[in-house]
Amino acid sequence: METVQERFLRYVRFDTTSDEFSETCPSTSKQKVLGQALVEEMLSMGIADARMDENGYVYGTVPGDPNLPTIGLIAHMDTAPDASGANIRAKVIPYEGGDILLNGEKGIYLREADYESLKRNKGKHLIVTDGTTLLGADDKAGVAEILTAAQTLLIEGGVHATLKIGFTPDEEIGRGADRFDVAHFGADYAYTADGGTIGELEYENFNAASAKVTVHGLNIHPGSAKNKMVNSQYIAMEFQSLLPQAQKPEHTEDYEGFIHLTDMKGEVERSILRYIVRDHDKTLFEEKKQLMTATAEYLNRKYGDGTVELELKDSYYNMREKIEPHMEIVDRAKQAMAAVGMEPRTVPVRGGTDGARLSYEGLLCPNLCTGGENYHGRFEYIPVEDMEKCVAMLVALLRMVS
Repeated sequence: METVQERFLRYVRFDTTSDEFSETCPSTSKQKVLGQALVEEMLSMGIADARMDENGYVYGTVPGDPNLPTIGLIAHMDTAPDASGANIRAKVIPYEGGDILLNGEKGIYLREADYESLKRNKGKHLIVTDGTTLLGADDKAGVAEILTAAQTLLIEGGVHATLKIGFTPDEEIGRGADRFDVAHFGADYAYTADGGTIGELEYENFNAASAKVTVHGLNIHPGSAKNKMVNSQYIAMEFQSLLPQAQKPEHTEDYEGFIHLTDMKGEVERSILRYIVRDHDKTLFEEKKQLMTATAEYLNRKYGDGTVELELKDSYYNMREKIEPHMEIVDRAKQAMAAVGMEPRTVPVRGGTDGARLSYEGLLCPNLCTGGENYHGRFEYIPVEDMEKCVAMLVALLRMVS
């Protein structure tokens, strides 16, 4: 039987970076390459109905006791575009404390002073990068843990719930649930294996929206521009300056929301700012969107109608509203964690998961830890021992009979 470490190291060799500017589904065809490999692996394990649909979603079933709930486990195959997901050079380091040299040639270190989580992982085997790419534990660790748990059930047998497996594309760009086939998935409820630190359990997430600000200017030769030129770049910078500085992500934590400028480009005639807007509280979320609308209106009064165009689009909402009436599924996860020696901790997601959208579409879906740290960056890592414990937790979750 292949170990979770072996699976994970194999999966991270696939470049599955998603692309927010693509209009296709999946946003990058290379996600389907991993998807097809997973289907072939699932079929070889004995998951007879394993398949990938035309949109790159992978599904499969491990049959169980019909008297128990049918439980879904879901993870995503793509990696974030925040850092390169190509040519990942993962390695396993026995960690005894201190800084880790990731790349001798480039002098790149994973430093204990910068990443406090290292201190609690002394004595473990850490899978790290060479400091030039992300690792892909978000969420290939979830994929590896789910399939290792599934194989454990298939080999060991015994009484367990029917397991429905779902692997999605494009979660990192907010589209993972867009074409998920909830009706045919067939689970009574599900869990995303898409969390981080061991023991964390999440059923609260941000309400989320995206915003695109387009600023129109007028270019005149600078030699004769007086009282004629309108430089869109200046107005774009003014738009950003009018937003609350305290609501940047680098100044927020816990339940505090933010307005985050993710990218910008511009020239005199036209500039574009892109934002994500986040808050756990629905009222504060709406206030942030209203503030951006008011800012655009103010600048249009100042510079003329049509100077600033604002496009706001809601992405997902806080799943707490849907989960709280059914806390027995959260309690089940807590019991499974405790059964394998984890200390369960419910924390708010300072982000989103496929489970948020799926919960609003009728498939209740809290989020489970996978063990990784420092997602979306070059200093991402994951302890092998924590992945193994997450596998044991998933197996315990599926074997619970009450």
